[in-house]
Parts: sequence; C-alpha cells; structure tokens
Amino acid sequence: MNPLKKLASQTAIYGLPTIVGRLLNYLLTPLYTYNYAPGEFGVNTTAYAYVSFLLVFLTYGMETTLFRFSQTETDKAKVYTTSLLSLFFTSALFIISASFFSTNIADAVKFTGHPEYVVWFAIIIGTDAFTAIPFAKLREQGKAKRFATIKAISIGVNIGLNLFFILFCKHVYDSPNSIFKPFVDYVYSPKIGIGYIFISNLMASLITLVLLTPEIVRVRYVFDSKLWKFMMRYSLPLLVAGLAGMVNETLDRILLSHLLPKETAMIQTGIYGACYKISIIMTIFVQTFRFAAEPFFFNHSKEKDSKKTYAEVMNYFVIVCTLIFLGTMMNIDWIQYFVGAKFREGLAVVPILLLANMFLGIFFNQSIWYKLTGQTHYGALLTIFGAIITVVLNIYWIPRIGYMGSAWATLICYASMMVASYFLGNKHYNVNYDLKRVLGYIALSVFLYFISTFIHTNSSVINLVLNNFILIGFCLVVWKFESKKLMPIK
Repeated sequence: MNPLKKLASQTAIYGLPTIVGRLLNYLLTPLYTYNYAPGEFGVNTTAYAYVSFLLVFLTYGMETTLFRFSQTETDKAKVYTTSLLSLFFTSALFIISASFFSTNIADAVKFTGHPEYVVWFAIIIGTDAFTAIPFAKLREQGKAKRFATIKAISIGVNIGLNLFFILFCKHVYDSPNSIFKPFVDYVYSPKIGIGYIFISNLMASLITLVLLTPEIVRVRYVFDSKLWKFMMRYSLPLLVAGLAGMVNETLDRILLSHLLPKETAMIQTGIYGACYKISIIMTIFVQTFRFAAEPFFFNHSKEKDSKKTYAEVMNYFVIVCTLIFLGTMMNIDWIQYFVGAKFREGLAVVPILLLANMFLGIFFNQSIWYKLTGQTHYGALLTIFGAIITVVLNIYWIPRIGYMGSAWATLICYASMMVASYFLGNKHYNVNYDLKRVLGYIALSVFLYFISTFIHTNSSVINLVLNNFILIGFCLVVWKFESKKLMPIK
C-alpha cells in the first residue's frame, strides 16, 4: 500500500472512536453549559487541567519509548513488560498517596469540601496512565481495530453515564410522579452536581482496564532493570517535554482560577473552557493523526524516500487543518449555540485557539527529527521554551485582559515552538518541506476568514451561504494546486 494511503487508513481507524467520542463529548457541551452555571463548569475545567499534567507525569514518555525500543531491541516482549511493570508501580503509588492526602489536596486546588473528587481523579489518572502502555502496544503491533473498539466502548460508557445522570436522573428527580422515581432516588443525588461528570469518567476508565485484561495478563512478565535504565534515559526528556507541553496546553485554565478576582475566577475559567471546546475539532484531528503518525514515522524511517514522504505528509496535514479552521469559522453563527448563552461572550478566542492548535500539529510533524535521531532533549528544550512564553504572557495578560490573554499566549507559544523546531530540524535532520504551499494555505485561510468578518447582512442564512461560498472557493484553490499530486497516488 502507498505509505500515504496507509497512514490515512490507520489515521481513520485509530481516529474513528476518538473523533466520534470527541464529537459526542462536544455535543455534551450544551448539556453541561445549559445545566451548570459558568462557575460550576469552571470547576470541571480546572479539574481536567490538573488531570492533563498528572497524566503526562505518570506516563513519563513511556509510550514513545516503547515504540523506540521495540525497533532497536530484539526482545520486544521484554520491552513491553518492563514498561508495563514500571507504570503499574508508579500508578499504584500515586493512587494510594493521593487518596491518603485527599483532604489536603482538595483544599490546595480549591475543591474545598470535596476530597472525594481527589480520590476519583486519582483512580482515573492512575488507571489511564497504566493502560497507556497496552494501548501503545496495540498501536505498535498495528492492531488498530482492537484499539478502536476498546476506545469506542470506553467513550460510549462515559457519554452514556453523563446522559443518564445529568439528563435522565435529573429530569426524573424533578418529576415526583415518574415511575422511575424510587430507582433514581437510590442512585442520584443533586448534591453531587458536577461530580457526575467525574463519576462517568471513573467508570469508563475502569471498564477500559477490564477490556485490556488480555494484553495485561497474557504475557510472561520480565523486568529488566538494565533495560529500564536505558528506557528511562530516553523517556525522561520526553517527560520534561510533556510536562512543559501541558504548561502550554492547560496551565492557562489553572492560572485563570488563581490570577483573576476570587468572585469571577471560576466564572471566567468556565467561559474560557466552554469556548475552548468549540475549537476542539482541530485538537481532535491532531490527536487522531498523532496516534497513527508516530508509529508510521518510526516504521518508515528506514525507507529511502522517507524524508520526501514526511514532507508530503506535512503538506496534506496543513491542508486538512486549514479546512478545519475555515469550516469552523465560516459556520460559527450556528456552532455558537453549542454553548449556553452565558458562555458566548468568549467566542472571540475560537479562531485564535484554532490557529494555535494548527501550529501545535505542525510542530508535532516536525518533531520527528529529534525522535528519529535520539536527540529527545531538543524536544524538552523546545517545549520548555514554549512553556516560558506561556507562563510569562499569561501572568502578564490575565490580570489585564482575562482569558483573551490566555488565548493569545497559546497562539504565540505554539507559533514560536514551530518556527524554532523548523530551524533546528534543518540543522540536524533536514526535511525539504514545501514551505510555499504550507505557508500559502495558512495565509490564504486566515485572509479569507478576515474577509468574512466584514460580511454582515440582516439575514443569518445569507451570511452563512456567503461564508460557505468562501469555504468552497478555498477548496477549489487547494484542489487546483494538489490535483496533480493526488492523481498519481495508487
């Protein structure tokens, strides 16, 4: 199979449950924002920001390390079990420690009165960190269908329980004559409120662990301490890069809850978090692409035309990203209704965050140069560079312009990382990217969006039609330039 077609096929298989799940979660946004106040949703936003940090910390780069050492070591089984045992012990230690100090932790992260949140999230994070290795093994072995099936079931459980608790149970609880009232009174309490989002996630994580049992128990466990030291030496820079990456991705929501006035902090965090979800379509594509691309890049590295393939991948990746950017912004007039009216004042962050996540995706494509050459410390340095920009700009801007400062800080951070990585990559592992096309598509999509902001008629329908004509025009331009490249692919 043509390598680009193979990558596209695996992206679709790996991405299908993630795309569907993220889209369904996206559709849950109205459920949350119409049922909870911005301050309550701010608690949810802040909680998952902390989760992102801790999940990176507890996986400490072992997924990428598994891919790397499975290529260099003859005994792949030993690589797998060594990494799996390492994650098991660290995850178990984390769950026990967090549960023991749950009250103190709850006070520190502003969840005072809810130590149960800390326990629930400790189990979620520990379980998800541990199961990251079986999932990585499935990707390394190319078992995309099993990977997708388990992900789909987990997502289904999470979304199903959200609908059950927040929609069904709440409705029945408020309807004293319902025949389901006795049952609902037994399983539902309005005092838990936003906590039902966390409970749903907890159940999904535990079911995922059960479904991955064959990958966990049907192996002969060997822990090679010497191999583990080499693996940790490779993975620790990735951990630093991952933590710095989480600073770039989620620290803004934590800082918003601390740097804004106490009476508005969670409200503004909730508004920003809800509008951030509108831009999630870009994140979905980048994440699903990454699932397939990372093992693809490693497996294809020995091919004679590998660098040419990487350049072509970048070109098509940017095309999809620009289509996502324009498609979202040309239809923002109706997409905005996915968040409650109290949250829509933050819509100005959406185009900024879409572009920011596009640049992050480009940076990920470029990152193959330091992973293939084993110079993962460059990844850490680049991400730390971005983290410094994130911290400085957020601390400066949040007290002055609130969440708009967070959005602009994210864009500047990822753009800076992308540019720095490009120049370093040229020096250490030069890939001849088609800059004229890549930059041209990005510039054209931003220009067309800018033009669309001047389209204002008395009819929202006419506005949407005109905006989507602009989108179609962009598609025709792309097709004109790419048709000659696409046709030879067989």
